[in-house]
Amino acid sequence: MSRAILLVDMNAFFASVHQALDPALRGRPVIVAGDPARRHGVVLAASYEARAKGVKTGLTVAEARLACPEGIFIKPQHELYVDFSARILRILHDFTPLVEPFSIDEAFLDVTGCYKLLGSPVEIARQLKERIRREVGITCSVGIGPNKLLAKMAAELQKPDGLTVLTPEDVPRRLWPLPVRELFGVGPRYEEHLRKLNIHTIGDLANFPVDILKRRFGVYGETLWLFARGIDHSPVDPGSLKQVKSIGQQITLPRDYRGEEIRVVLWELADRVARRARVGGYAGKTVILSLKDGHFNWLSRRKTLPCYTSLAEDIHRAAMDLLERHWSPRWPVRLVGLALGGLAARLPEQLTLFGQREKRQKAEQVCDNIKKRYGEKVIFRAVSLTRAGVFYAAEPPDTAPSFLMKMLRDR
Repeated sequence: MSRAILLVDMNAFFASVHQALDPALRGRPVIVAGDPARRHGVVLAASYEARAKGVKTGLTVAEARLACPEGIFIKPQHELYVDFSARILRILHDFTPLVEPFSIDEAFLDVTGCYKLLGSPVEIARQLKERIRREVGITCSVGIGPNKLLAKMAAELQKPDGLTVLTPEDVPRRLWPLPVRELFGVGPRYEEHLRKLNIHTIGDLANFPVDILKRRFGVYGETLWLFARGIDHSPVDPGSLKQVKSIGQQITLPRDYRGEEIRVVLWELADRVARRARVGGYAGKTVILSLKDGHFNWLSRRKTLPCYTSLAEDIHRAAMDLLERHWSPRWPVRLVGLALGGLAARLPEQLTLFGQREKRQKAEQVCDNIKKRYGEKVIFRAVSLTRAGVFYAAEPPDTAPSFLMKMLRDR
């Protein structure tokens, strides 16, 4: 192979972390899930013992209990997972400096220049798996390929504790018979669009006229066609996480929201996203709205603004425009996400004629300073005290006048 790329994928990572810390959980059905009382009761991870019973990521806690009554349910501890992820990354950096974290439990390694020092890619993968097992206490699957795509696809072929090599010559035999949904980059919506073109397998996609895919899906259509043929020229980039591409926040709602209720949540999300952008010294030009209903139907739309901003009002206005144009007010929403993309740092600002924008900037900066000194929940918009409020309604400020609280909650 001209390049040797490894994809290291931790097996059932969140559940495996708890099993590594508590030997009594090993070999038992461990299910990591949120709080069902606040509608965060969705399965985030399940051990392979729980998966054998039909538990999978995305099920509600109630559904998981039905599938696996003997399951051991654990609330997520994200700081713990970040710590384990950092420990694993330190091990990976002992093998090569070319490490690109792909997610909290996955990373790419380029070991092309390590042959004489550490041995063949397969030998390196075996050493790496053994060190993670011995020093961290969890297992991983490793995929090996000449590019990131084939390494990623190889890691998916054998779980748990797998080690798989994929070469370009293996693509027609091992990948083309698989459903097109198994191809990296193909989500449920693209699968639906491809099915309408009578594309059901990866092989169907690889042999489909690329010109039609480009006309239908743009540049991404050609990218998927190349992926189906096992072609990927992207390098392993150790600095990928240092490049902030967007700042976002999402929330799973305590109940189904519709219409005007979503506006309140968007204000809360816009405030948080805008503040994080200002703290980081960023302004953005693209607002991305993501919505999901109770059946996991997903919608994501974006809008480009005329100028860079870090103001919550600008972000909220763009999000409302996207909401009104692309989501019916009668369609219930289960999850809302809002992000600011197209980021740039430390931009010069054009002053407005009457200073209205500058007044809003000063007001939001004052709020930032208050929150920094006294905490996130000390000041917020009054709409957060209505029934639709998510971030603050459960813990209203003690100083709020009772008649105001009653008036807001009765709305």
